[in-house]
Amino acid sequence: METVVSIPLSRTGAPMSRRRVLGAYLAEMRSECLRYLRAPGFILPMTLFSTVFYLMFGVLLNHGEASRYLLASYGAFGIMGPGLFGFGVSLAIERDGGLLTLKRALPMPPGAYLLGKMVMAMIAATIVMVLLLLIGVSLAQVVLSWGQVLALLLTGMFGVLPFCALGMFVGTLLKGQGAPGLLNLVYLPMAFLSGLWLPLSMLPRVLQQVAPIWPSYHLNQLTQAAVGLNDGPLLGHVLVLIGFAAVFLLMAARRLRRHG
Repeated sequence: METVVSIPLSRTGAPMSRRRVLGAYLAEMRSECLRYLRAPGFILPMTLFSTVFYLMFGVLLNHGEASRYLLASYGAFGIMGPGLFGFGVSLAIERDGGLLTLKRALPMPPGAYLLGKMVMAMIAATIVMVLLLLIGVSLAQVVLSWGQVLALLLTGMFGVLPFCALGMFVGTLLKGQGAPGLLNLVYLPMAFLSGLWLPLSMLPRVLQQVAPIWPSYHLNQLTQAAVGLNDGPLLGHVLVLIGFAAVFLLMAARRLRRHG
């Protein structure tokens, strides 16, 4: 059974004021962020996975411009994780446990729950980029301008959103225990096939040709541009990511309306 709350109501049944609606959004964002920050077994692997890879291949095997390339590509790899796992796994677990149904019955704005998770994912993605930048600049001796640093941080902050939409869709398909396995089957192959671990030029030609079908490929083009390694037009990559996010968000919202 599905409960739809279109207008936030107070306990007395009267519409909530704009100030209280804003407070509800902020409270849900704060609650979502604190919940994951207090779960190190979940947040640490999600944020440190890409930094460990970069330490091994971008720092210990430092080869000049390769460290710059890997800073951008592992940045894209790290951005994907908070969206897919922070959104997808938690949504699947909360649907399975009935928490999502409970939240729908509460007198809160209907979008606060999803917005809270999006903000959490954006913060986690930004933390990943900050860690990679600190390692890249201090240990791998990658030289970046302040403009490039800002571009990389903004790419991380907003680049996570298409993967939030994909994670949300996967979270509507499976129960909590099955979501991590399926998401890993999406996350790791997609990263490899997009040139995040190895440059596409090192992959078979057929894989190079199909790489643009993956959203991670387009995110990688944006992170490469942020560090000065991609001078091509970027608007097409941005539009693909926006379209990808919109399609999967609509698909996930449709499933949530039908199946809860």
